[in-house]
Amino acid sequence: MSLQDAILGRYTYLSPETVEDLSWKDSDTFSYVEADTLWAEDARSGERTVVVALAELNELFGSSNGQALRSFPGYSWCEDGHLLIRHDRSFFIMNPVEKRIALKLTLPENAENAVFHEARRFVAFTEDDNLFVLLSSGEKVQITTDGDNGIVNGKTVHRSEFGITNGIFCSPQGNYIAFYRKDERGVTDYPLVDFMARVADHTPVKYPMAGMKSHHVTVGVYNILNGKTIFLESGGDPEHYLTNLAWSPDEKHIYLAELSRGQDHMQLNRYDVGSGKKSSPLLEEKHGKYVEPQHPIWFSKMNQNEFFYLSRADGWFHVYHYSVSGELIRQVTKGEWEVTGILGIDEKEKNLFVEATQESPLERHIYRVEIRSGKIEKLTDEEGIHQGLLSPGGSYLIDRFEAPENPSQTNLVSGKGKPVRILQQAGDPLEDYLLGENKLVAIRSADGETELYGRMILPPNFDPGKKYPVILYVYGGPHAQLVDKSWHHGAQWWQYYMASQGYIAFTMDNRGTSNRGMDFESVIHRRLGILETEDQMQGIDYLKSLAFVDTSRIGVHGWSYGGFMTLNLMLRHPEVFKVGVAGGPVVDWSMYEVMYGERYMDKPQENPEGYCEANMLNHVPKLEGRLMLIHGVQDDVVVMQHSMQFLRECIVQGKQVDFFVYPTHPHNVRGKDRIHLMEKVSRYFLENL
Repeated sequence: MSLQDAILGRYTYLSPETVEDLSWKDSDTFSYVEADTLWAEDARSGERTVVVALAELNELFGSSNGQALRSFPGYSWCEDGHLLIRHDRSFFIMNPVEKRIALKLTLPENAENAVFHEARRFVAFTEDDNLFVLLSSGEKVQITTDGDNGIVNGKTVHRSEFGITNGIFCSPQGNYIAFYRKDERGVTDYPLVDFMARVADHTPVKYPMAGMKSHHVTVGVYNILNGKTIFLESGGDPEHYLTNLAWSPDEKHIYLAELSRGQDHMQLNRYDVGSGKKSSPLLEEKHGKYVEPQHPIWFSKMNQNEFFYLSRADGWFHVYHYSVSGELIRQVTKGEWEVTGILGIDEKEKNLFVEATQESPLERHIYRVEIRSGKIEKLTDEEGIHQGLLSPGGSYLIDRFEAPENPSQTNLVSGKGKPVRILQQAGDPLEDYLLGENKLVAIRSADGETELYGRMILPPNFDPGKKYPVILYVYGGPHAQLVDKSWHHGAQWWQYYMASQGYIAFTMDNRGTSNRGMDFESVIHRRLGILETEDQMQGIDYLKSLAFVDTSRIGVHGWSYGGFMTLNLMLRHPEVFKVGVAGGPVVDWSMYEVMYGERYMDKPQENPEGYCEANMLNHVPKLEGRLMLIHGVQDDVVVMQHSMQFLRECIVQGKQVDFFVYPTHPHNVRGKDRIHLMEKVSRYFLENL
C-alpha cells in the first residue's frame, strides 16, 4: 500500500461499492442512482424502472450557467411524487413522469445555509449575516436587516455544539420561519492571519474562550403571511444555550432545550408562536457534571399531544414518551446500552425502530421496540455496524452494514426483520494488497473495572521471532469511537501503510470516548488528560507484554484531542515514548472555546487545579523524546496560539522540538495536501523511530 493509496484511495478508488443515494419514494418503492441514472424499484417484486437519466437532466436544466452536471445530483422526493433537485445555486422541482421542470428558484451568488420548504416551495437562506426568503413567485424578501458588525441571523450558533447543524427552521406547513439570532459583540475578536497576500492580512473571528464572555442567542419567528417577526421570550442568563428547536405539528408552539451556561441544568420549554411567551418547563434534567441535549423532540402523528425524546436522563441514551404537558407516559427503551439513532415508527405507531448498541458497544444493530411494553426485537443478524433506512409506515427496511471482513452489504428486509433480498454485496477493493493481520484486543481500564477495546495491526509477513516498533494512534476524547466491528475494525489505511513499513499500529478507546454511557464518558470531567492517559498506558502495558514488541521504540500520533493526548503521553511518560507527532493540539484548555471547554472542565476560575494539571506548558520540563507539532495557520477550532505558547515554553526550558505549519489550512488538512501532511508524519517516525 502506497501513501497515496492510504490517503486518497481510502475514499475514492479503494472505497467499497455501495448503493448510491438510496431514498424511499413511498411506502413500497425506493430509489437509487446507478450509472448516472435514477432508478425506482418496487420493494415487493424487485421490478425496477428508470426515473430520469443524467443526460435528460442536463437537457432540462439547459446548463444556463454553462456548466453541465458531471454526475447525478442530490435529490429528494416530494409527497406529490415530484423530485426536488439542487444544481449549483438553483432548486428545481421536476415532474419525473412528464420530464418537465415545474419550478426553478435560483439563489444569489453569496447565498448560504439554504433550506427548501416542500409544501410552500420557498427557500430560506442567509446572505452575509441577514436572513432572506425566496418565494415560489421568485420574489426575494429580506427578513432581517440588523446583520453585520457582530449580529448574525440564520446561521448555526454555540459553535455547532449540542447537535446544532443549522440556524433556519421552517414550520411544518411553511407559514413561519424560525431562526437563530446571535449577538457576538461582546466576544473577543481573534486574528486569523493570511500570509498568502503580498502584505499579510488578518481576518478577525469571534472566538469565545473558556471563562470569557460568550455570544447571546435568541430565536426569531417570521410570519410568511403578514411579514412580521417576533422574538421568543428569553429572560434569565443571556449566555445560556438554546438548542434542539422543534415545531409543534399545528405550528402554534416551538419547543426549545434551554441549557445553563454551566451546562448542568437543562429545561425543555414551550413557547407560544403568536406572543413569544414561555410556559413553565415541560421537563428538566440536572447532573452534577453536565447535561448535553443533542436531539429535538419529535411528535406522534396519531396524537399530536404526545412526543418522543432521546435523552441520557438515566445515564444511557434512551427513548422517552411524553405528553405535551410534560407528563412522562413511559420510558420506551431501557438498559445499559445506547440508542444511537431513531429510524422511525410504523404506521399505527405500535413499534419504534432504532439503531442501538444492545448487542455490544462494538456493534450497531437495528431493533424494533413495542412502544407500550418496551419489548425489543433485533432485526439484523450479521455481526457488524448496521444502518437502517425505514420506509414510510415501516413496512420495509433497507439495512446497510459492514463488518470486519465485509466491506459493504445492503439488504432489503421486512419491517419484522424477514429477509426479502440482497440489494448489493461489495467486493473487497483491498484483495490484491498485502496487509498485516488486524485484530481486536480487550484491555482492562486503569481502575480495573471496565473492559476497553483496542485494535492492533501487525506488519505484513509478520515474524513473531522479531521485535517491532509501535506507533500508537490516539484520539481519546468525547464524541469519538475509533475501534469497532466495522470494516477492518475502523482502521485508517495510513495505519496499514505504516505497518507495511515495519511498525505495529495500535489504537485503543479509553474512558471518556463515546457510545459507552454517561458514567464512562464523564469520568474525565474537570481532569482532562489524566484518566485517558492512564487507560492508554494500560494498552502500552499490554503491548510490552508481547515478546515481539520493541519496548524501546514506541511512538504516538494524534490530532486535535488526539494532539492533546499525544502531548500527555509524551510528557507524562517520557520513559516510554521515544517519538510523538501532535497535530492541532490543545495545550491549554483556558484557550479553548466556551461550549466544549466548560462542559468538560468548567470555567478556569471554578477549576484552577484542573486547568493547571491539564496545561501541557506545565509538563514541558519532562520532555525527553523527539516531538513534532503540526498546526494549520487558519485553524479556528484549536487556534495556533496553543502551539506557539508550547514552542515558547520549550525555548524557555531549553527543550528541542520540531514544528511544521500548513499556511492555508484550518483545523484539518484536506485534499491533496493531506498526502503532504501524512508523508511529513510518516517520515518523522521513519527517521526517528
